[in-house]
Amino acid sequence: MNWISEVVRPKIKTLFKRETPDNLWIKCPDTGQVVFHKDVEANQWVIPGSNHHMRISATQRLQLMFDGGTWLDVALPEVAVDPLKFRDEKRYVDRLKDARAKTGQQDAFKVGFGRVEDLPMTIAVQDFGFMGGSLGMAAGEAFIKGAETALDKKTPFVLFAGSGGARMQEGILSLMQMPRTTVAVRRLRDARLPYIVVLTNPTTGGVTASYAMLGDVHLAEPGALIGFAGPRVIEQTIREKLPDGFQRSEYLKEHGMVDMVVHRHDLKSTIARLSRLFMKAPAAAPTESTTTTPAVAAAAE
Repeated sequence: MNWISEVVRPKIKTLFKRETPDNLWIKCPDTGQVVFHKDVEANQWVIPGSNHHMRISATQRLQLMFDGGTWLDVALPEVAVDPLKFRDEKRYVDRLKDARAKTGQQDAFKVGFGRVEDLPMTIAVQDFGFMGGSLGMAAGEAFIKGAETALDKKTPFVLFAGSGGARMQEGILSLMQMPRTTVAVRRLRDARLPYIVVLTNPTTGGVTASYAMLGDVHLAEPGALIGFAGPRVIEQTIREKLPDGFQRSEYLKEHGMVDMVVHRHDLKSTIARLSRLFMKAPAAAPTESTTTTPAVAAAAE
C-alpha cells in the first residue's frame, strides 16, 4: 500500500472539494448560452442577451406584479377529484398528487387580490408547471372565482394564461369549463370592468379557444407560442411549410391577433396604465406606499 497515494491524496482532494448546486447555471433554450442562475433571477427570469422569457410559477408571477410582492390569496372552491375514475399509464389521482407535490398548489390556477401601482386589482395566473396548466373543473372554478372577486371588489381582472389546453383526464367535464368561463367574462363586460389577458408561453388548445381570447386587451410576452393546434400538427395536416415565427407573439401582433407584445420588465406598468385608462382612475402618486404590505390590507377594506 502506498501511503501517499492511497491515504494522503484522497484526504487532500476531500478537503478542497466543493459541492456545486445543480441549479447554479441555466442554459438558454434559444441560444445555448449558459447564464448564472442568480443573474437570470435578478432579471425577472429573462435570459440576459438572448431576451428569452423563462416560464415562471404562479407565485413568482404574483410577486412580480403586486406592489411589494404582497397580496391576499383568494380562496378557491373545492371540486370532485377524479370524477371519471380515469386511468392511463397512471391513475389520475396519482398524477394530481405528483403535480401538487411538485408545485405546492392544489391545481393549475392561483388567484390574488392586492394593489398594482396603488390600483386595486384581481390577478389570476395559470401555472404551466401543474400538468401543463391544463383546464379542468378546478381551473374553471378558479377562473370564475377570480372574476367574481373582481366583480365584488370592482377591480380590473387580469389573467396570465399559460396552458396546453383542456385536461383530457376529465373529458367532457373539462370542455364544459369553456362556456362557463365565457359567461364569467360576459358578466365582467356587463359590469364594465376591464378584463386584460396576458398570453405567456405556451397558450394553446381549448384555453385559446375560450377565455384567453376574450379579453378587452390582449398582451403577450415576447416569443410566446399562441394558437389552437401546434405548428407541427398544422404542417402535417395542410402538408405545407409554415412561415418563420408562425404562432409566435410577434407574428400574431403583425396579423392583428395580439394587441401588444410587452417585455416582462414592462408588464406591471403597462397593465396598470391600461387599467387606469379603463377605470378612469387618476395616475398613481409617486410615493413609497405602493411597496408596503399595509397597502394590501387597505385594498381589502
